[in-house]
Amino acid sequence: MDFRRLDLNLLRVLAAIHRTGSVTLAGQMLSLSQPATSNALARLRDFFGDELFVRAGSRLEPTRLCESLAPAVLTQLQTLESTIIGRRGFNPRSSPMHWRLSLSDLGEILLLPPLAGLLRTHAPASRLTNVSVAVHEVAHALEAREIDLAIGILQPRHKGVRAELLFREHYVAVSMPDWTPLGTVAAYAKQTAQPMKLSERQLAAADTIVASPTATFHGSVERMLERMKLADRIILRPRHFGAMPDLVRSTGLLAIVPEMFANMLHARDGFRIWVLPRSPGYDVNLLWHRSTKDDPALHWLREHARALFLRPLE
Repeated sequence: MDFRRLDLNLLRVLAAIHRTGSVTLAGQMLSLSQPATSNALARLRDFFGDELFVRAGSRLEPTRLCESLAPAVLTQLQTLESTIIGRRGFNPRSSPMHWRLSLSDLGEILLLPPLAGLLRTHAPASRLTNVSVAVHEVAHALEAREIDLAIGILQPRHKGVRAELLFREHYVAVSMPDWTPLGTVAAYAKQTAQPMKLSERQLAAADTIVASPTATFHGSVERMLERMKLADRIILRPRHFGAMPDLVRSTGLLAIVPEMFANMLHARDGFRIWVLPRSPGYDVNLLWHRSTKDDPALHWLREHARALFLRPLE
C-alpha cells in the first residue's frame, strides 16, 4: 500500500459516508454527484483492499478496518482545516464565511434576528444558515463540521463537545390583554401592566395552549401540569411556537411559554404576562466542538454569541 497513490480528497468522502451511512447523503454533504461519490468509494475500496462499508438495511455500516480509520481521518481533516484557516487569518469585514447554526423553532424566533443583525453590521461578507438537526444528532453534526454552533436546551453528552451556559429560562403564561382568571376583578387586572401571579386554582380553571416542538420538546411544562393534575386543561398542542400569537388571539386561551418569548409578545402584541404558581425552568447552552477551539473565525462567532445572549444567573 503506497500512501503517495492516495488522493487525499477521497478521505473526505470516507468521513462523510461514515457520518451519514449513505453514498447519496455523503455526496450532498460534499456537493458531489451520486456517481462521483460512488466512484470515490470504489477507489477507496481498491486502495485499502477492503469493502470499507457494507449494506445493512437502509444504511452502509463500516467494516472493522473502516471503523479504525474513520475517527483518525476525521480528526486529521479537522486539524488541517483549522490550521489552514488560522494561517489565512480571519477578517470579519471581508472574510466570506458561511456560518451554520442549529437553533430550535423558538431559538430561530428569539435568537436568530439579533445574531443576523450583528453579522450584517460586523461581518457583511458572511452568510448564515440555520440547519435542521435532531437533538440526538447535534454532537455528530458538530464533529463533522456540518454545523459550527448549536444553541438550545442541549447537553454536552459527547467527549468532543464543549458547552457554556448562556442563561436560565423559566415558563410563564400569556393571554390577551382583556383575559382575566377566575376570581380576579377585571378592572384591577387592566390597571397594571406588571405580570400578575396565577394561583393554582386559577390555573386549574383555565384552558391552555402548550407548544410541543417534535425536535426539541422540553417536557417540563407537561410534567408540571401532570403533577398539578391539570394535563387535561391543555386544549391545543401546536408543533411550533410561531403559531402561538395567532392561536392566543383567535381562541382567547392562556398560553404557557418561556419568559423570553412572553416578553417579546408583550412588547410587540400587548399580551399580558402571568406568573405561574410553579414555574419549571431549563438551561440554554452554547455548544461547539473542541476541534474548533483555536479556529479564529469560530472563536469570533462564539464571542459575539456570548455578547448577545449571555445573561447573569439569578
